[in-house]
Amino acid sequence: MHHAYIRPSQTRQQQHHHHHHGHRPAAPRPSSAPPPPPSSAFTVICVLHALIALFCGSLMMFHARAIYSLGHGTDAAERLLGSTPQDRLLIRTSDSFAGLLLLAIGLLLLMVSNIKDREFQDFFAKGCTALHVCVAVWRVSFERRVEDLAGDCLRQTVGDFLLALSWVLLLVYSWREKYD
Repeated sequence: MHHAYIRPSQTRQQQHHHHHHGHRPAAPRPSSAPPPPPSSAFTVICVLHALIALFCGSLMMFHARAIYSLGHGTDAAERLLGSTPQDRLLIRTSDSFAGLLLLAIGLLLLMVSNIKDREFQDFFAKGCTALHVCVAVWRVSFERRVEDLAGDCLRQTVGDFLLALSWVLLLVYSWREKYD
């Protein structure tokens, strides 16, 4: 009888018949290797990045003038905040929206930090690395052209690369765990 036409009742009878003759049915083969365990370093890096994003977002939303003064000096802060009431309102709205986006990113990072799938963690870390590198390239390409921002461009670009480096280190750590 061809195996394609075996009924379930025949399969049970054949298995029972094999047990009496000392033959064991073959154990099912695993279809693939078990997935690697999730990395606890991923959770730590996500939480640290989330705290940075939440802190910076809150400051941008509620204390933009103080941040500009601290980062660029008082004179540059006045110029960056606009010269007319309409400019000031537009810049304040833009800063508040950017701060709100950072708060959303921080909350997203907190939610993602609980995901225990190693493949997702690696994919997410690669995406965050690419995002930080893109921001650094944007700073070097465009922000350095603005006279009041050019002085801090190098410092902020180094910060972007350090944030990207934390994700790269996570990927290296993950890779070492996977292949060791």
